[in-house]
Amino acid sequence: MSDVDRRVLLGGAAVASAMLTSSRASAATPMLQLADLKKEADVACLYHCDFGKPPRFVQMLTNIGNHFSAYGANPFDLQLVVVAHGAGVKFFLETLDGTPWRDETAVLPAFERVVAQAKNGLKVHLCDITFQRLNLDRTKVRAADFMSFVPSGVAAVGALQSKGYAYLKVG
Repeated sequence: MSDVDRRVLLGGAAVASAMLTSSRASAATPMLQLADLKKEADVACLYHCDFGKPPRFVQMLTNIGNHFSAYGANPFDLQLVVVAHGAGVKFFLETLDGTPWRDETAVLPAFERVVAQAKNGLKVHLCDITFQRLNLDRTKVRAADFMSFVPSGVAAVGALQSKGYAYLKVG
């Protein structure tokens, strides 16, 4: 993809992100295949989120913000992706009702920070196997055009690394 195509795409994504509300979008979160995952910047890093502790998640978001800041928040110089599976998916849900984390309250407000980083080009890939194994309702995923499902979180981590992404994990 050319820089111009990518700028148009990311510009459109930023506008769409700004228009998000907390209500569920009519379109379902898309499923990407591992072959769909691409490296589109010289520097690309994946943040591995398989943990459920809110302070650790907030620290990951702080690191992502610092990372973008070091590159002037230019999505053409830096590409960042979060791959979430296991307990890490709960941070991307609209509600925790009906989940193993239903009694937790501290996880949901941090999503506003994810939306803010998505304006810089952050993408989030959620593990489909986690949703299957934990019998999680996919319609509880927050409406956001920067999020998608992947068949397997750990397989996506490996696929992204094989495509030149650096691996980062907080904690």
